[in-house]
Amino acid sequence: MDPAAALDAIAEILETNREPTYRVRAFRSAATSVRNARAEQVAELVAEGKIKDLPGVGDKTAVIIRQALEGRAPDYLVRLQEQQPEPATGPGAPMRAALKGDLHLHSDWSDGGSPIRTMAETAIALGHDYMALTDHSPRLTIANGLTAERLAEQLKLVDELNQELAPFRILSGIEVDILDDGSLDQDPKLLAGLDVVVASVHSKLRMDAAEMTKRMVVALANPNVDILGHCTGRLVVGKGRPESTFDEEMIVQAAKRFDKAIEINSRPERLDPPRRILRMMVDEEIKTSIDSDAHAPGQLHWQPFGCDRAVEEGIDPRQVVNTRSVDDLLAWTASHVS
Repeated sequence: MDPAAALDAIAEILETNREPTYRVRAFRSAATSVRNARAEQVAELVAEGKIKDLPGVGDKTAVIIRQALEGRAPDYLVRLQEQQPEPATGPGAPMRAALKGDLHLHSDWSDGGSPIRTMAETAIALGHDYMALTDHSPRLTIANGLTAERLAEQLKLVDELNQELAPFRILSGIEVDILDDGSLDQDPKLLAGLDVVVASVHSKLRMDAAEMTKRMVVALANPNVDILGHCTGRLVVGKGRPESTFDEEMIVQAAKRFDKAIEINSRPERLDPPRRILRMMVDEEIKTSIDSDAHAPGQLHWQPFGCDRAVEEGIDPRQVVNTRSVDDLLAWTASHVS
């Protein structure tokens, strides 16, 4: 077994399981060192008992490298794989099988932990036809949000990767901040040229309900917006974070009026929107996208969490825009731009 691939596989499982970043980084770092070294050099270092001379290789990763070079799956990897639940076996399994892509994920261009290519290769391995790259907009400085200049630079890289990874498609996109007045945190001309725009509230989450409602309706009415991200902003693990308050019926009706999607965010700490809003979306036949909001490759495995909730509350696959082919999806997003 390839040692770098074994280390990456362990890191991916740890990401899926929401293990601390420092643990994941240890395996990613060791994988990079092994990948950057010559195969003969790695074999020699293992034979001489000096593999820890490679940067980032410690006691545990040294054992994994040695066992992989012996031609077997490392014990730690096997143990982790045995502990993993069978993928997509819950009530949402048919929905997950219908998904053709993921429309909300991040790379190391903003606050993600991995390069765009790595995220794309993981999406390909999961059977996706496409993914939308939605790194943050500039106001979210804590997340290294993209200025207009950096976004334009990223788009050039996306074009290059699409030529290499075809027929898989990386859709150009952004998770743009909804500002206090409902305007968007990026140049409108740039937004108009993107394939997918997810708009989310990241600031003043405790805003007065009437003002928050107006803020979100203005954003949904913007022709450059396609998807409303994690609409309540809640966190449901650890200390948690309460939901933002707004007129939920009005937001649902605005999504219907402007033919926009309300995201089902699959992150285990979000699981947003709450089930009562999902039921409203069923009743009004509101479009949705079931997204991972992944910030690391292993987190792309989180879509089944959203699929389970969608199916349990009666969301029809026809409401889910990322069950569409890439051409049909882009025809829908293009219909929003004035």
